[in-house]
Amino acid sequence: MAASKDNEEASDAPSSPKKVYKDPDDGRQRFLLELEFVQCLANPTYIHYLAQNRYFEDEAFIGYLKYLQYWQQPEYIKFIMYPHCLYFLELLQNANFRNAMAHPANKELAHRQQFFFWKNYRNNRLKHILPRPLPEPAEAPPPAAAPPLPPAPPVPTPVTAAPGPALSPMQYGIPPGSALMKNDMRSSSIDRRKRKKDG
Repeated sequence: MAASKDNEEASDAPSSPKKVYKDPDDGRQRFLLELEFVQCLANPTYIHYLAQNRYFEDEAFIGYLKYLQYWQQPEYIKFIMYPHCLYFLELLQNANFRNAMAHPANKELAHRQQFFFWKNYRNNRLKHILPRPLPEPAEAPPPAAAPPLPPAPPVPTPVTAAPGPALSPMQYGIPPGSALMKNDMRSSSIDRRKRKKDG
């Protein structure tokens, strides 16, 4: 009889959970780990590493990549700092892309394309944002031709010494002799020393 009671208690144990797991930090650690992993996918070299080490052959890992697509929802996307990771996460759902990323040439191609996107993003975006200028109206024909003016006398040009050094591209924004000082720590420290000697 005692043996039958033990069997009943053993059979009841799995069906009625006594201790439910409670995450001590309410899922914050899991959130941060998943966010970090998703953002690592913005790096083609890391995707290549995963492909080389055959992570993409594991069905559980493929399922995890499908699970991570929730990061594309608006309430989660605001935490993403590297938006390319979402694009690569989308591409990783395709088996052909996963297999292709195992080859170094494809990794380099993805890296170059990513670089060119970043390089030209601002200019390409401005083309779509800025309004296009209106076409200029056709000009009316000029009035009757005026008599030609006599040619101007030649002006002698003074010969000068060798021209000064060319301005660097950064100096074109500030006209020469401007009241704006150049932000150079070396020159300000020299001035400070001169002031101490003078005072």
